[in-house]
Amino acid sequence: QVQLAESGGGLVQAGGSLRLSCTASGGTFSSYTMAWFRQAAGKERDIVARIRWGGGDPYYADSAKGRFTMSRDFAKNTVYLQMNSLKPEATAVYYCAARMGYAPITPGLYDYWGQGTQVTVSS
Repeated sequence: QVQLAESGGGLVQAGGSLRLSCTASGGTFSSYTMAWFRQAAGKERDIVARIRWGGGDPYYADSAKGRFTMSRDFAKNTVYLQMNSLKPEATAVYYCAARMGYAPITPGLYDYWGQGTQVTVSS
């Protein structure tokens, strides 16, 4: 059973940085796509960034381009989301998601989800 565990959320002032981590277990992830989504209160869950575990085909939402970086550590089965120059509108619950193969940006197409981690950016 694939399990994803996020960590690293918290409260930060606007302009600050946070790094989220997502550790995967229960599978062999070399052919997986990993993604970060976020869901603000009262809004839909939207893609933030996506990466193929084997590399290539990175995707960033417009709101993340130039400020967020998604990376992976093979040895630790962990993906990261480095978030810099954070803005109050980034406040949301951030979720790690995974699926085997094809790399969509639609949340309904992902099979595995973490429990979410809260990110709050104060102005």
